[in-house]
Amino acid sequence: MVPVFHRRAWHKRLEVGQLVYYGPMPTYYGIGEILEITDNYVVVDFRGTGLLKVHEEVFEPQYLIPIPPGRLSLL
Repeated sequence: MVPVFHRRAWHKRLEVGQLVYYGPMPTYYGIGEILEITDNYVVVDFRGTGLLKVHEEVFEPQYLIPIPPGRLSLL
């Protein structure tokens, strides 16, 4: 099991359409958009933005970190 990358990963609210990154290694997956949220998992569309060219992946919510609104203009 991969440990949670950042404390913010435990204290957040995720919403469909929100931009997130995968905590332990953001450059591998890139920046993704949340497509669906279930009780235990989150479906994220990365559109091949990272080094691994992943398009869609399913994560447990504690591994995803939302991009702060103040940083969205930098993307």
